Amino acid sequence: MIIAVDGPTASGKGTIAKALAAHFGLPHLDTGLLYRAVGLQCLLDGGNPDDPAAALAACTFPDTLLGDPELRSEETGGLASRVSIHPPVRKALYERQRSFATQPGGAVLDGRDIGTVIAPEADVKLFVTASVESRARRRFLEMQEQGRSVSLEEIAGNLARRDERDRGRDDAPLVAAPDAVVIDTSRLRREEAIAAAIAAVHAARARRGA
Repeated sequence: MIIAVDGPTASGKGTIAKALAAHFGLPHLDTGLLYRAVGLQCLLDGGNPDDPAAALAACTFPDTLLGDPELRSEETGGLASRVSIHPPVRKALYERQRSFATQPGGAVLDGRDIGTVIAPEADVKLFVTASVESRARRRFLEMQEQGRSVSLEEIAGNLARRDERDRGRDDAPLVAAPDAVVIDTSRLRREEAIAAAIAAVHAARARRGA
Protein backbone atom coordinates (compact mmCIF):
# COMPACT_ATOMS: atom_id res chain seq x y z
CA MET A 1 0.00 0.00 0.00
CA ILE A 2 1.36 3.42 -1.00
CA ILE A 3 0.13 6.40 1.01
CA ALA A 4 0.88 9.87 -0.37
CA VAL A 5 0.68 12.80 2.05
CA ASP A 6 1.05 16.23 0.47
CA GLY A 7 0.64 19.75 1.77
CA PRO A 8 2.40 23.02 2.59
CA THR A 9 5.05 23.54 5.25
CA ALA A 10 3.95 23.25 8.92
CA SER A 11 0.51 21.91 8.00
CA GLY A 12 1.14 18.79 10.06
CA LYS A 13 1.71 16.46 7.11
CA GLY A 14 4.99 15.15 8.51
CA THR A 15 3.45 14.31 11.87
CA ILE A 16 0.52 12.63 10.15
CA ALA A 17 2.76 10.68 7.76
CA LYS A 18 4.91 9.34 10.60
CA ALA A 19 1.81 8.31 12.55
CA LEU A 20 0.33 6.56 9.50
CA ALA A 21 3.60 4.71 8.90
CA ALA A 22 3.64 3.50 12.51
CA HIS A 23 -0.06 2.58 12.48
CA PHE A 24 0.07 0.58 9.25
CA GLY A 25 3.61 -0.77 9.66
CA LEU A 26 5.09 0.95 6.62
CA PRO A 27 8.43 2.68 6.00
CA HIS A 28 8.28 6.49 5.83
CA LEU A 29 10.15 9.08 3.79
CA ASP A 30 10.02 12.82 4.39
CA THR A 31 10.86 13.94 0.84
CA GLY A 32 11.14 17.54 1.95
CA LEU A 33 14.37 16.63 3.74
CA LEU A 34 15.92 15.78 0.38
CA TYR A 35 15.25 19.28 -0.93
CA ARG A 36 16.35 20.83 2.35
CA ALA A 37 19.61 18.88 2.07
CA VAL A 38 20.13 20.18 -1.47
CA GLY A 39 19.46 23.73 -0.31
CA LEU A 40 21.83 23.44 2.65
CA GLN A 41 24.53 21.77 0.56
CA CYS A 42 24.24 24.56 -2.00
CA LEU A 43 24.82 27.07 0.78
CA LEU A 44 27.78 25.09 2.15
CA ASP A 45 29.24 25.01 -1.36
CA GLY A 46 28.96 28.78 -1.60
CA GLY A 47 26.49 28.46 -4.46
CA ASN A 48 23.35 30.42 -5.29
CA PRO A 49 20.17 28.35 -4.72
CA ASP A 50 18.49 30.36 -7.47
CA ASP A 51 21.12 29.15 -9.97
CA PRO A 52 19.97 25.85 -11.56
CA ALA A 53 23.55 24.63 -12.11
CA ALA A 54 24.59 25.29 -8.50
CA ALA A 55 21.44 23.66 -7.16
CA LEU A 56 21.90 20.59 -9.35
CA ALA A 57 25.52 20.20 -8.22
CA ALA A 58 24.28 20.18 -4.62
CA CYS A 59 22.12 17.10 -5.33
CA THR A 60 25.22 15.00 -4.67
CA PHE A 61 25.00 15.82 -0.95
CA PRO A 62 26.30 13.08 1.39
CA ASP A 63 23.68 10.95 3.17
CA THR A 64 25.12 12.10 6.50
CA LEU A 65 23.70 15.55 5.80
CA LEU A 66 20.16 14.16 6.26
CA GLY A 67 20.86 13.94 9.99
CA ASP A 68 21.94 17.57 10.35
CA PRO A 69 19.54 19.43 12.70
CA GLU A 70 20.05 22.57 10.62
CA LEU A 71 17.79 20.99 7.99
CA ARG A 72 14.81 21.83 10.23
CA SER A 73 15.56 25.55 10.40
CA GLU A 74 13.42 28.23 8.75
CA GLU A 75 16.42 29.39 6.73
CA THR A 76 17.00 25.93 5.24
CA GLY A 77 13.29 25.60 4.52
CA GLY A 78 13.49 28.73 2.43
CA LEU A 79 16.53 27.37 0.58
CA ALA A 80 14.65 24.14 -0.12
CA SER A 81 11.78 26.04 -1.68
CA ARG A 82 14.20 27.97 -3.90
CA VAL A 83 16.12 24.94 -5.21
CA SER A 84 12.95 22.91 -5.71
CA ILE A 85 11.71 25.16 -8.52
CA HIS A 86 14.51 23.93 -10.81
CA PRO A 87 13.34 21.02 -13.03
CA PRO A 88 16.85 19.43 -13.12
CA VAL A 89 16.86 19.23 -9.31
CA ARG A 90 13.42 17.64 -9.22
CA LYS A 91 14.49 15.16 -11.91
CA ALA A 92 17.67 14.28 -9.99
CA LEU A 93 15.68 13.45 -6.85
CA TYR A 94 12.74 11.79 -8.61
CA GLU A 95 14.23 8.30 -8.91
CA ARG A 96 15.29 8.28 -5.28
CA GLN A 97 11.73 9.03 -4.17
CA ARG A 98 10.15 6.75 -6.75
CA SER A 99 12.29 3.81 -5.66
CA PHE A 100 11.23 4.30 -2.05
CA ALA A 101 7.54 4.54 -2.98
CA THR A 102 7.52 1.37 -5.07
CA GLN A 103 9.40 -0.91 -2.67
CA PRO A 104 7.71 -4.25 -1.87
CA GLY A 105 4.92 -3.83 0.66
CA GLY A 106 4.48 -0.12 0.04
CA ALA A 107 5.43 3.02 1.92
CA VAL A 108 4.29 6.37 3.25
CA LEU A 109 5.79 9.47 1.65
CA ASP A 110 5.11 13.08 2.50
CA GLY A 111 5.97 16.10 0.41
CA ARG A 112 4.40 18.44 -2.09
CA ASP A 113 4.02 16.36 -5.24
CA ILE A 114 3.77 12.75 -4.05
CA GLY A 115 0.20 12.13 -5.17
CA THR A 116 0.60 14.09 -8.41
CA VAL A 117 4.11 13.25 -9.63
CA ILE A 118 6.07 10.76 -7.51
CA ALA A 119 3.34 8.19 -6.93
CA PRO A 120 0.19 9.13 -8.87
CA GLU A 121 -0.93 5.50 -8.53
CA ALA A 122 -0.87 5.72 -4.71
CA ASP A 123 -3.60 3.70 -3.01
CA VAL A 124 -4.39 6.59 -0.68
CA LYS A 125 -3.76 10.30 -1.26
CA LEU A 126 -4.10 12.90 1.47
CA PHE A 127 -3.66 16.65 1.16
CA VAL A 128 -3.00 18.19 4.56
CA THR A 129 -3.45 21.94 4.79
CA ALA A 130 -3.95 24.74 7.33
CA SER A 131 -4.13 28.51 7.43
CA VAL A 132 -0.90 30.51 7.30
CA GLU A 133 -1.72 31.90 10.77
CA SER A 134 -2.06 28.49 12.44
CA ARG A 135 1.00 27.13 10.65
CA ALA A 136 3.06 30.14 11.70
CA ARG A 137 2.04 29.66 15.34
CA ARG A 138 3.09 26.00 15.24
CA ARG A 139 6.44 26.77 13.65
CA PHE A 140 6.99 29.64 16.09
CA LEU A 141 6.53 27.29 19.07
CA GLU A 142 8.87 24.75 17.47
CA MET A 143 11.55 27.40 16.97
CA GLN A 144 11.15 28.57 20.58
CA GLU A 145 11.60 25.02 21.85
CA GLN A 146 14.80 24.77 19.81
CA GLY A 147 16.07 28.03 21.25
CA ARG A 148 15.94 29.83 17.90
CA SER A 149 15.22 33.54 17.88
CA VAL A 150 12.63 34.39 15.22
CA SER A 151 9.44 36.45 15.27
CA LEU A 152 5.95 35.15 14.54
CA GLU A 153 5.57 37.80 11.82
CA GLU A 154 8.80 36.73 10.15
CA ILE A 155 7.72 33.10 10.11
CA ALA A 156 4.29 33.97 8.67
CA GLY A 157 5.95 36.03 5.94
CA ASN A 158 8.36 33.22 5.09
CA LEU A 159 5.53 30.68 4.89
CA ALA A 160 3.45 32.92 2.63
CA ARG A 161 6.37 33.48 0.27
CA ARG A 162 7.20 29.77 0.25
CA ASP A 163 3.58 28.89 -0.54
CA GLU A 164 3.61 31.30 -3.45
CA ARG A 165 6.80 29.79 -4.88
CA ASP A 166 5.60 26.21 -4.39
CA ARG A 167 2.17 26.81 -5.91
CA GLY A 168 3.42 29.00 -8.74
CA ARG A 169 6.27 26.89 -10.09
CA ASP A 170 5.75 25.37 -13.53
CA ASP A 171 7.21 21.98 -12.63
CA ALA A 172 5.23 19.91 -10.09
CA PRO A 173 3.44 22.76 -8.30
CA LEU A 174 1.95 22.30 -4.85
CA VAL A 175 -1.61 21.19 -5.57
CA ALA A 176 -3.99 18.57 -4.25
CA ALA A 177 -4.45 15.56 -6.52
CA PRO A 178 -8.02 15.36 -7.90
CA ASP A 179 -8.66 12.19 -5.88
CA ALA A 180 -6.96 13.34 -2.68
CA VAL A 181 -8.76 13.59 0.66
CA VAL A 182 -8.23 17.11 2.02
CA ILE A 183 -7.64 17.43 5.78
CA ASP A 184 -7.58 20.97 7.21
CA THR A 185 -5.68 20.88 10.50
CA SER A 186 -6.11 24.58 11.36
CA ARG A 187 -8.42 23.82 14.29
CA LEU A 188 -7.42 20.23 14.99
CA ARG A 189 -5.25 18.98 17.81
CA ARG A 190 -2.45 16.59 16.92
CA GLU A 191 -4.41 13.53 18.00
CA GLU A 192 -7.50 14.66 16.10
CA ALA A 193 -5.54 15.24 12.89
CA ILE A 194 -3.93 11.80 13.11
CA ALA A 195 -7.29 10.13 13.81
CA ALA A 196 -8.83 11.91 10.80
CA ALA A 197 -5.98 10.70 8.59
CA ILE A 198 -6.22 7.10 9.77
CA ALA A 199 -9.98 7.17 9.18
CA ALA A 200 -9.41 8.58 5.68
CA VAL A 201 -6.98 5.77 4.85
CA HIS A 202 -9.41 3.10 6.04
CA ALA A 203 -12.22 4.70 4.03
CA ALA A 204 -10.08 4.92 0.90
CA ARG A 205 -9.05 1.28 1.22
CA ALA A 206 -12.68 0.25 1.73
CA ARG A 207 -13.66 2.07 -1.47
CA ARG A 208 -10.94 0.19 -3.32
CA GLY A 209 -12.05 -3.08 -1.78
CA ALA A 210 -8.71 -3.53 0.00
